Amino acid sequence: MATIKEVAARADVSSATVSHVINHTRYVSETVREQVERAMRDLGYRPNALARSLRSGETHTLGLILPDSANPFFAEFGHAIETAAFERGYSIILCNTENDLEKERVYTEVLENKQVDGMVFVASGENRAALSLITQKGLPLVVVDRDMGNLELDTVITDNYQGGFVATQHLLSLGHRLIACITGPSHLTPSAERVTGYRAALLQANIPVDETLILRGDFHASSGYANGLQLLQRLPRPQAIFACNDMMAIGVIRAASQLGLRIPQDISVVGFDNIELGAYITPPLTSVAQPKPAIGQLAINLLLDRIQNPALPRRRNVLPVQLVLRESTGRSL
Repeated sequence: MATIKEVAARADVSSATVSHVINHTRYVSETVREQVERAMRDLGYRPNALARSLRSGETHTLGLILPDSANPFFAEFGHAIETAAFERGYSIILCNTENDLEKERVYTEVLENKQVDGMVFVASGENRAALSLITQKGLPLVVVDRDMGNLELDTVITDNYQGGFVATQHLLSLGHRLIACITGPSHLTPSAERVTGYRAALLQANIPVDETLILRGDFHASSGYANGLQLLQRLPRPQAIFACNDMMAIGVIRAASQLGLRIPQDISVVGFDNIELGAYITPPLTSVAQPKPAIGQLAINLLLDRIQNPALPRRRNVLPVQLVLRESTGRSL
């Protein structure tokens, strides 16, 4: 591979000038910069990334810790993060914890050892101890999709309460009164807040909350299917089901089909997340959309700000949701 000396000879400049062009360490005229860059292209020269990172103290890599990359929401969110980081000149190292706190701990150490410049973190649960340890070590961190309470951390979350409220309010506007809810894991704040919004919408409409219509799921399609079978075979049968994520809503639709029920004529279904797959199932799924590109862009901006200025005050951002109407909801017959 070509060396800096060979590039310098080709561009008719000193090796120091080539180094300044590569590392942006001193002003170089545009004409000289173009000569050096042309010589680098002609010779196929590639700067040594490791050496540059040792000199600058930055690797231009970021860690992304996700709890379940098989979940389409997190896959789409990961894509949004990667796109936003790439636009700012950073690469992403992705770690999938599978909701395992031990894997979360190990991957956190791996990323630290890889000397990433910062992390975007979606915690497996409310593991405040692990997050506190990261910040104590001085590693810039942004937490996404989890509200970590009083921890002094930059966070980006969506308005899960409002999402649960508008989903239920939509079903009420269609004339449904017997509305069931399939929740996510109880230890995750997004799930709890969506259920709180569901309850609030019912109470605002003067409809008592029937606790037997609230079943616990795990954000996977299989739990939506199992809970859907249970709800749809009870008497009286619910008129509508709000599933706290799209994968569980897809499971409900499968259960309804197996029981010979029509959607939305016999049962209306609303999901949450607005994953791409939801628009292509039959019927297309009404869902509460999380603004994944905006979440990714904001998370990266906050993280890079924190890298540049560790003394910034904590910033907590709550992004709005939007109900996307499709064909899985209809008027009560």
